[in-house]
Amino acid sequence: MTGITPRQLQWWDERGVVKPQRQGHRRLYSLENLTELAVICELRRKGFSLQGVRKVMRFLDRELHKGLAEIVSRTSDVHLLIDGKNLYLETSAKQIVDILKNSNQAILGVCLTDAVRQVRAEVVARKLNTSVMASVGPRRARKAS
Repeated sequence: MTGITPRQLQWWDERGVVKPQRQGHRRLYSLENLTELAVICELRRKGFSLQGVRKVMRFLDRELHKGLAEIVSRTSDVHLLIDGKNLYLETSAKQIVDILKNSNQAILGVCLTDAVRQVRAEVVARKLNTSVMASVGPRRARKAS
């Protein structure tokens, strides 16, 4: 769903970047985990180091106090803006424009809401495919008499 290889997921788990639940040797990823993974993937695509990603995730944990998926599920878009030194979490277009106007350096913006919507859409699509396949199910051939 996120485009990450199983080995990458294992490595991030070993490094404590994302902490899935465990069932024996299996890792179980919740919607919250998938949301975090989507944000991490977007940051990595934009050139963030793993250390930078950890810094952003700690910031989001501190600022949100709730799960990322829960915060982003509101109607307004949530944007993460990064200028190299500071991190901003904004929902207001006016605040975003003010930050952009007053910045002395380039700012990277990531729409967290888009990443969450994409993961949710993929989860829903997979559930639909699974339920359609289950309703069709394997059929036994009848013996001809």
